[in-house]
Amino acid sequence: MTPKATNKVVSLVEEQRNERLAQTIIKNLKRRHIEGFYCATAEEAVEKVSELIEDGSSVTWGGTMTVRDLGIPDFLRKRGTLEVLDRDLVETPEEKQAMYLRAFSTDVYLTSANAISEDGVIVNIDGNGNRVAAITWGPKKVIFVIGLNKVAQNVEAALARARSTASPINATRFDIKTPCQTDGVCHNCNSPESICNYVHFLRNSPRGRHAVVLVGESLGY
Repeated sequence: MTPKATNKVVSLVEEQRNERLAQTIIKNLKRRHIEGFYCATAEEAVEKVSELIEDGSSVTWGGTMTVRDLGIPDFLRKRGTLEVLDRDLVETPEEKQAMYLRAFSTDVYLTSANAISEDGVIVNIDGNGNRVAAITWGPKKVIFVIGLNKVAQNVEAALARARSTASPINATRFDIKTPCQTDGVCHNCNSPESICNYVHFLRNSPRGRHAVVLVGESLGY
């Protein structure tokens, strides 16, 4: 078998595994009253997110590289039927605070996750707390876009991924002077600049206001 043929077989096997894993998670999300969807590609995910947002809705997003890297904000703006509140256009601390507060009254809040367990618990760590606060309360609907690279075997592994993988990368991205930014390792620190101030577990959606779009690609951190 040629190397090229081998690569095609491996790719097919990975696609089959991703599909099965995603369907397992979606089944477990349903038990938690969370609607789940699987998209094999980033392009399909953008279309699915747009499909889940009704015309006339107000929409914004949290601090998520996944949503930005997929180009979802631009895609939604081009629809022309939505009120898009772009948090990335504000500059001053006062404007940012006002935008964070406006997010609580939106119809749709877009975000990602630092990790998700195979049984459907979504884990996020936040520095300011606005993102996990909006996930918890406020917006009528919260849509997570999560690459399968963020799947962990259980809640403990999901928390470990959030702290040891996502947080050091984000500390480096923001050039925040924390111990993990120096050596890439979580020190369970109490640094004044820590971005691990709020740890959030979503294990159940009491009013069914959460939805998850799983993507068969590596997205975000």
